[in-house]
Amino acid sequence: MKYSLIFKCLLVICFVVISYLVFSRPTYSQSSFEHMDKVGHFGSFFALAWLTYGAFKPKWYWLTSALAAYALLIEVIQGFLPYRSASLADFIADLAGVAAFYIALMSYHKLKSQLARQG
Repeated sequence: MKYSLIFKCLLVICFVVISYLVFSRPTYSQSSFEHMDKVGHFGSFFALAWLTYGAFKPKWYWLTSALAAYALLIEVIQGFLPYRSASLADFIADLAGVAAFYIALMSYHKLKSQLARQG
């Protein structure tokens, strides 16, 4: 696909930015929204799923497994950092982001096929 290279470049950038953010010492103050970090995890993994799919078109189980492994690795490493902590809720938010991507993808394909049938 002609957009594959763009998706690959954006995926690398996204992966680097997310890795920096999750492993660096937080310098931001707590948001007025209590679970803002969960929204960040959800959105980050939605984006990673979308970019990985756009770059490589892997089978759903490979993409989900790879991103689940990355999410788990993040939490394990954060458990060893004195200024971070591991969180099962973060891991669940990561997987929810991947699941939401697939729900959106299936919805898109369903809508696209319905529009094609209508003419």
